[in-house]
Amino acid sequence: MKYGSLILEKKEYVYLKRLLNISGYAGDFETQKSLNRLSEELKNAQIVDEKDIPADVIRFNSRIMVFSESGWERTLQLVIPSEKNTKQDKISILTPMGAALFGYSEGDTIEWDFPSGKQKIRIVTVTQDNQQKKNKIPV
Repeated sequence: MKYGSLILEKKEYVYLKRLLNISGYAGDFETQKSLNRLSEELKNAQIVDEKDIPADVIRFNSRIMVFSESGWERTLQLVIPSEKNTKQDKISILTPMGAALFGYSEGDTIEWDFPSGKQKIRIVTVTQDNQQKKNKIPV
């Protein structure tokens, strides 16, 4: 892990904690397991001001290219649940892939339990959407 722990911006951290507190009703076991693991990782996360967050850290609205050890590659955008749109490759933080990526950075490799089984994925690139400054996070 490039920075030693997850890195989250303060407002996004507060919003994510709220989401995780109300997401106990997640429909399937694998999703709930991913959200529980994310909750555990948040306990050791670095919480920073907007100005201090590195540009290559995955946060809400980040565009990410990931590569799996099993050979697939995917480009996606991580969004709040109400913005998810699979046709536009916008995935919610409340999915196993979203939970796996949040707070990690470009170059990190993550081993995570997905519905299809345990996989290692490498974060190839992270770019921030121009909307980042106008993040639609409810506070």
